[in-house]
Amino acid sequence: MEQRWIRPSCIALLVAAWILDLLTPQLFVVAILLNGPIAISSLALDSRFTRLLVVLALVADATAGYANGFHDHRWDPFAIGDRVIAGMSFLLVGGLSIATQRSAARAGELAARQDRAARERSVRRAVEAVRASVNPELVKRAIVREAPRSLGVDVALLYVFEPSLDEPSTYSARADGEVDFTSERPPGEILSLLHRIAEQHEGIATVLETDALGRLRLDTFGARNAIAAPLVEHETTFGVLILLRRAAAFEPHYEEALSAFADQAAIALAQARVFAQLGERNEELAAANVALRERNDVIRDLVYALSHDLRTPLAAASMTMRQALDGAYGPLPAAYREILERTIASNDELQRLAETLLLVSRYESGDRSVRRETVNLGAVAADVVRELEPLWRSKRVELTNELAPGVTVAGDEREIRRAIVNLLANAITFTPAERRIVVRVASTDTLATVAVDDDGYGVPESERDLLFGRVGPNASRQGAGSGLGLYLVRRIAESHGGKVAYAPRPDGGSIFTLSFPLAPARVPV
Repeated sequence: MEQRWIRPSCIALLVAAWILDLLTPQLFVVAILLNGPIAISSLALDSRFTRLLVVLALVADATAGYANGFHDHRWDPFAIGDRVIAGMSFLLVGGLSIATQRSAARAGELAARQDRAARERSVRRAVEAVRASVNPELVKRAIVREAPRSLGVDVALLYVFEPSLDEPSTYSARADGEVDFTSERPPGEILSLLHRIAEQHEGIATVLETDALGRLRLDTFGARNAIAAPLVEHETTFGVLILLRRAAAFEPHYEEALSAFADQAAIALAQARVFAQLGERNEELAAANVALRERNDVIRDLVYALSHDLRTPLAAASMTMRQALDGAYGPLPAAYREILERTIASNDELQRLAETLLLVSRYESGDRSVRRETVNLGAVAADVVRELEPLWRSKRVELTNELAPGVTVAGDEREIRRAIVNLLANAITFTPAERRIVVRVASTDTLATVAVDDDGYGVPESERDLLFGRVGPNASRQGAGSGLGLYLVRRIAESHGGKVAYAPRPDGGSIFTLSFPLAPARVPV
């Protein structure tokens, strides 16, 4: 019996039994039949209706007993007793019916909870399958493939708004899991539903048969029941998921499971889109890095070739000018000698720059020296002072040595010499005339140090962190050291296990300290 006919049937049966009771003799207590509608009322699962029927049955029993006794002009004690027993039976049957209804309700709630728990577990498994990939195409197919099995529908349709809302891509799947794809434009009645859900943000929408457009949509889907959910993440609507059932209606609380599935599906689509965008950007960055490395290689090769090729003509010019200065080509006027000395100093500076560029390009390409020999720091420092003597004498700078004997390190003598040359050349360049420079070589238990101490301009505090970088402080500043020279000093020091440091002098000027590990002492044979 359908639910809607239970209450009218119970009322009709109760009235019929009451009328029959009125028409029968007093001792023939037909009122017992009133238990029938009371028992049947348990099918309505409405305890209030059952209580109403019990009250009506008691009233009917009493009125029928009174009417029968009044008709016979007496009330038979046995008939009265039977009617009391009948009334008690009404209460008993009513109580059992109410208890049955409560038990059925509890059983229904338990079954509903079990169904919801089973659906939640199924949805969780489906979500894990959906989020197992970060490929957008695989995620879309997983969503529409897992929906029928996890949400208990006959067909799932996924409309993805690509390339646009008016031309969505359509994915469909049945319970067997096979996924179909089409890029054909959906019918107008379906497209209007997608627009309504996407643009009005209505959330989950049920397609109803109560309106003509709803019936048209259901006929288009070929289903009796349809429900739709938008896939939205951070206010971005990726598409709409529509679930179809050909017969059974959607259960109470069904929207909770659908909402959870749709939310996780939207998150999976958002993550897949992010990974796809990252992949595209990584490819662009990789291509840009390749191009940048190629340009850097070209620049480094050009610098290497230029500095390497400059050394030969510079060395030849230096030799020729020094021979001329020594009188190899005849006596020179005093004015010419002074000009020639300045030209030799400039030529030497160009040679040092070429050597610096050559070493920097080698370090940048990873081609650093692995040569290790015992180097006497004091001897190398003294030789550098002599090499740069034209420079510091032409500036009238007072230069003194404080060189501790026997200080040795393990390294490439040419590179260590280049580091000391760069430090001393910087000090000479940025120390005013008639000031003082001191070159010190010393050692501790573990370290050998070369310090270049000048009372020049010093280095502003704001520029000290940049001193040993590849791009040094502004070359126009008045201070100690700039450009690639100090960068090369740092690279040489680090390649030998040492370091270079700067410290300001209390009364103005700079102290640059180059330190290396001491060479291990040789054990006498």
